[in-house]
Amino acid sequence: MLANAGGPFLLSAAMETQQLREYVPVLLLGLVALTFAFGALGVSVLFGWRGHRNRIKDTAYECGMLPVGEGNTRMSVKFYLVAMLFILFDIEVVFLYPWAVIYKEMLRVPAMRNSILFSMICFLGVLFVGYLYALKKRAFDWKR
Repeated sequence: MLANAGGPFLLSAAMETQQLREYVPVLLLGLVALTFAFGALGVSVLFGWRGHRNRIKDTAYECGMLPVGEGNTRMSVKFYLVAMLFILFDIEVVFLYPWAVIYKEMLRVPAMRNSILFSMICFLGVLFVGYLYALKKRAFDWKR
C-alpha cells in the first residue's frame, strides 16, 4: 500500500518532464538564432573597415545625383486615405472568397439556407454604404 501512495504524483511528474522535453528543439533553435545574430554583429565589428571612411563615401547614393533636400518629405493625407480604402476593399475579398467556395455546400443545410445569403447581403450592404460615403467625401477624386 505504501508503494502506491505516490502513484498519481509520480505519473504527473513524468508527464511534465515529457512535455518539457518537447520544448528542447524550440529552445535550441532560439539559441542558434541568437548565436548567429550576435556572431554576425561581432564578426562585422572585428573585421569591419573603420579607418577608410570619409564624408563622400558616407553620403547617400541617389542614381548618380547629389542628394538635395530633406530625406523625409511629408506625405499628403490623400495618400493615406487611398491606402486605407484599398485595405478596406481588399479585405472584402478575404471574406467573399471563402463564402463563395462554401455557398453551394451551405445551401444543402436547410437551417443555413437563408442565413448564409442574408449575412453576405448585410456585409455587402455595409460595404456599399462605406463606398457611397467615400464617393460623397470625394475620396476617389485624384485631382483634389
